[in-house]
Amino acid sequence: MNEKKPDTELYDDPSDEDQETQPAQGPVLFYNDLVVDHFMNPRNVGEMPADEASGYALVGDPSCGDEMKLWIRVASDRIVDIRFKSFGCPGAIATSSMATTLALGKTLEEAAVLTDDDVIEALGGIPEDKKHCSLLGINALQKAINDYQLKKMMQHTEETDDLS
Repeated sequence: MNEKKPDTELYDDPSDEDQETQPAQGPVLFYNDLVVDHFMNPRNVGEMPADEASGYALVGDPSCGDEMKLWIRVASDRIVDIRFKSFGCPGAIATSSMATTLALGKTLEEAAVLTDDDVIEALGGIPEDKKHCSLLGINALQKAINDYQLKKMMQHTEETDDLS
């Protein structure tokens, strides 16, 4: 009988030293250069002392464990300083950095209408499975603006009560 030999080109030969190693299998995330830059060199990082902050927010995403603290300082209804600290993945840090960059110098009205799509567009895109990260900075920004407006309203109410 004629025995058929397997086609050796279809099988890996473990003794072949010239064989290239295969990359690890699994999801691959591609971040563009601007996203990498905002991750490696985040803008507006740090805490703001309570006596300098006009508004503050703490937000988190329980589904992935990301958390962000954000402070704003407001003068003449404009964000004149903004700081954040973030615990999260590269996508969360980069998008938070860009959110603060977009908000700095804007009026409260302009900053309040910023969206996660604005952040993603400003970064030139992020991987589809990281788009939820862009909400972290935007949610924190909106909550800090609300905190400022609530404080301002309470201060106005107290001043009005003092005049009565």
